[in-house]
Amino acid sequence: MNRDIPNTVIGAVSSVIATHYYKHSELDTLFMESGAPGDAPAGNCEKKCSDWLKRCNNDASVDGLLILGEVIQDYMEMEPSSFGFQKDVKKGQDRIIKALAKNQLSYQINGQVVLAGANPATKTLIDFLKSGDLVSIEKEFKRALENIDRDPHASITAACSIIEALCKIYIESFGLTMPNTQTVVPLWKAVKQHLKLNSNGLLADDQNGIVGGLSSVVDGIGAFRTHIGSAHGRGKSPPTIKVSEARLAVNASHTLVVFILERWHTNA
Repeated sequence: MNRDIPNTVIGAVSSVIATHYYKHSELDTLFMESGAPGDAPAGNCEKKCSDWLKRCNNDASVDGLLILGEVIQDYMEMEPSSFGFQKDVKKGQDRIIKALAKNQLSYQINGQVVLAGANPATKTLIDFLKSGDLVSIEKEFKRALENIDRDPHASITAACSIIEALCKIYIESFGLTMPNTQTVVPLWKAVKQHLKLNSNGLLADDQNGIVGGLSSVVDGIGAFRTHIGSAHGRGKSPPTIKVSEARLAVNASHTLVVFILERWHTNA
């Protein structure tokens, strides 16, 4: 599959994203954290977006569609219930979806831009997490594992994003206070404090030890994502990571997610 971003998609995304963010500083941060190469291009906001996306196509060291997915993820996953959601956002989302479809591409949850029909699903990841659909969540982690050899950075980002999504849904479902910083570590901290442990005092101590270990896992995965994950700019000489290390992070994320889902939905 050609991983370049089609020109019609560049045109639509540049117009929509530039209008939505409209500040050069916000656009610079968005593209740099998404791994777009080089310094910020000159010109107005729309031209900046267009030139940066075209640069991704001209740089053989980056995956254009991977970066595109990261750039549009927050915008594409805004929901009508989100604070500040406007009709213009829905129009922008539809415009991007239409441009992708013209090129046999589609946007999927978690910043994935893939061939249309490559991974059909009737539910989104959010639906799977809300319903405790472990079979579908297993498939999401399987996809992360399958991508490890090609891009371990992206697999770590995907695994971390699933934890973040689950924690946000858990917090909202139980009416807990959402942390000001909605990254994986503070989100997990809020969920961990609410989880009910074993009623037997002796076993609760043992379980506390395991949950404490899981907290260390979250800290590590969050740090991995910050330093090398595909959601952040990798720079010219990004730190290297072995496939075995990425696999450990993804499998650890899987363990944590399954524990939370089972505790939540089965009251085990």
